[in-house]
Amino acid sequence: MILRQFILDDLASAAYLVGDANAGVAAMVDPHLDVQEYLDAAEFFGVEIRHVLETHSHADRVSGHGRLAELGATIHIHSAAEVSYPHKPFEDGWVLELGDVQLAAMHTPGHRPEHTAFVLTDRSRGPEAWAVLTGDSLFVSDVARPDLAVEAESGAQDLFKSLHDGLLTLPPETEVWPGHIGGSLCGGPGMDLKTSTTVGYERAHNPLLGLNDLDRFVELTTSDLPPHPANFERIVGINSGDFVSFPESFDALAPEQVSKYQAEGALVVDARSGAEFDEAHIPGAVSIPAAGGGFANRLAWLAKPNEHVVIVGTSDKHGQDLCQLAASVGIETVAGYLAGGFPGWTDAGMASASTPTLAASQLRQRMSADPAMVILDVRERREMAASGLPESQQIPYHELRDVSLDDFQTSTVAVICTSGGRAGVGASLLLSRGLEDVIHITDGGVPDLLGTSNESGH
Repeated sequence: MILRQFILDDLASAAYLVGDANAGVAAMVDPHLDVQEYLDAAEFFGVEIRHVLETHSHADRVSGHGRLAELGATIHIHSAAEVSYPHKPFEDGWVLELGDVQLAAMHTPGHRPEHTAFVLTDRSRGPEAWAVLTGDSLFVSDVARPDLAVEAESGAQDLFKSLHDGLLTLPPETEVWPGHIGGSLCGGPGMDLKTSTTVGYERAHNPLLGLNDLDRFVELTTSDLPPHPANFERIVGINSGDFVSFPESFDALAPEQVSKYQAEGALVVDARSGAEFDEAHIPGAVSIPAAGGGFANRLAWLAKPNEHVVIVGTSDKHGQDLCQLAASVGIETVAGYLAGGFPGWTDAGMASASTPTLAASQLRQRMSADPAMVILDVRERREMAASGLPESQQIPYHELRDVSLDDFQTSTVAVICTSGGRAGVGASLLLSRGLEDVIHITDGGVPDLLGTSNESGH
């Protein structure tokens, strides 16, 4: 039997190759947009990918099912998904046979009405199920968010039933292989970076599974939901509709071409570290560091429909990979990447800009010296409500492209978040819109000023 997990780190998303090497046949479960590594793995194992199984119509990233279908695979998804692309719908209890390997559909609504887990059996070893691909229902140390397709309370009620009447009835030794790991917007804050678990371990240690009270479960899974995945309605539309063709490679752009795109209104995105961006960057570019994950979601929040996007990385490969990530969250207007990365810009003698910085530990002193300074908190609103600076203005960073900047024109603006990451994005957005007196608060943030710096965040 073959079971191979593929993690798309930036989106903390997992796909699975399942098959029987002896029979030469396999299926992909929840494939990402870039399918080449699956084809390479299938060739290595000597199997043909004849089927694609979707646990649901994804809201956080574009599926690669269309590309695999063009190569001859049949797509399967629960009938409740009501998709329009060519597929074979199934119902609860449907079984796909791949040689000695069986995948049985267990309908698990909650995250979305069509959501389905797949229970794996390897008949060459025994008749009992030994693993389950849980998709976006049960994660390591957490459960799925219930608000991406239906009203949150209704989704949470369905999820409770799917867990207790479905997944948790499997034997405790059953391996659990989830659709996401920690960092995904499809789950809650408890998601672990571990890539698998077992039903028994989660039943014993997952705090949400220890709740037998439906009302309490609904309360806890709906009370502190993060923002929706960026561009999620468009992504669901792509994943539910006729196949959309995305480029499999992107153009390397000379510095002069980048300047031309920028003059025509393109969004130039610098994916290097925040420190590198602060030191030197293309004037008017926006900083979205790729290290640490979340690049694609942040880009999707900022890029406007029909707006060209140009990526600045550290090398050609880095730029190419990030263009693929942009496509994976439904951005169809990626023009390409700066050839040679940012060094290609400076080597061509092009002008650069820098961003002033200030450590969070020095901010109070600077505020005393400049009482007119504006402190701009760019965290999410739920974070601000839980622990906000009373003297700050509060605008989430991903809203800064659209709000009026009239209040910031005559003052120094110090942009702050939890640890400096989002503050760098926010500061670059203000600078790109023409503000000149902007400071990026680094090495800490709001928790440091409030004396609660043991809190986590970015």
